Amino acid sequence: MKYIAIFAGLALVAGCATTEEVAVDTTEPVMEKVGYAAGSQQDLEVNAGHRVFFGYDQYSLSAQAQATLQKQAEWLLNNPTVAVQLAGNADERGTREYNLALGARRAEATKAYLVSLGVPASRLRSVSHGKERPVAQGSNESAWSQNRNSTTTVANVAG
Repeated sequence: MKYIAIFAGLALVAGCATTEEVAVDTTEPVMEKVGYAAGSQQDLEVNAGHRVFFGYDQYSLSAQAQATLQKQAEWLLNNPTVAVQLAGNADERGTREYNLALGARRAEATKAYLVSLGVPASRLRSVSHGKERPVAQGSNESAWSQNRNSTTTVANVAG
């Protein structure tokens, strides 16, 4: 109704003699408006988020990471045929072996939290990419903080 009042006010300012209410259908799901399917990677990213971040040399989940994972768990429970991959990542500092192990701990922490929220473990596969797949380029804290993550990717439809 607020928008109708604004529209009416603009119509009066513009010199129109009458105002007219315009009906807007807000019941249509967002996914149909933007063109992606329920249970898709894009649906996950838009409606739940697909990445959680970690502190330097850490694999414990922050409150912000837990909030994102709670949204992911709800999304997964609402899309029961979807399986996902949880990929643990690290920044460029440290050896390849160390970062692979750290990435694995990050992915496993993510998986354990989703399972604790009721998501069946059979729908979750954890992997580690270590420092091999950075999302941000650069050798500075801004890039490093983005690369210390666990990324959730729709892997397939569970059957």
